[in-house]
Amino acid sequence: LRVTSRERPIGDLPATFLKGAGADTIQLEYDITNVDRSFGTMTSYYISRAYGDKGIKKPGIEDPVEACALNVTVKGSAGQSCGAFLAPGFCINVVGDMNDYQGKGLSGGVLIARPQQGALDKGFVANENMIAGNVGLYGATAGHGFFRGKVGERFCVRNSGAIAVCEGVGDH
Repeated sequence: LRVTSRERPIGDLPATFLKGAGADTIQLEYDITNVDRSFGTMTSYYISRAYGDKGIKKPGIEDPVEACALNVTVKGSAGQSCGAFLAPGFCINVVGDMNDYQGKGLSGGVLIARPQQGALDKGFVANENMIAGNVGLYGATAGHGFFRGKVGERFCVRNSGAIAVCEGVGDH
């Protein structure tokens, strides 16, 4: 039985966490494939429903990654719209690559993409290769996107507040 991305990581979070009771930092790890679309979106919905627009960001911490109470690492190729509408305090760290529309409507969360260590060990040069597809962070309003590699075209179109770092972009 294959658990779809819509059901993760919601099912692995404590029930009290999803009801607004808070929790210590939660670390989760999954494998991901390009059929796993919109990974993290439903979890962001539950976070915003339980905690409001402030999300689960830890107060008083400047570092955007350290301020996240929910840190999810996924390994593989993330499908379309990974990290869409990511809530504050929710960090998705993709070890691999991402399809189009990554971080669409980013709403305060943190989205990270980096190559697998095995690829780097074999000579993969991150700043010369694509790590994420087209239209990344489209319509983002807040949060951070960190991409160790190049991203596709139309990156950060209609961005109105998110901070993005990448090593190159497409033609537009």
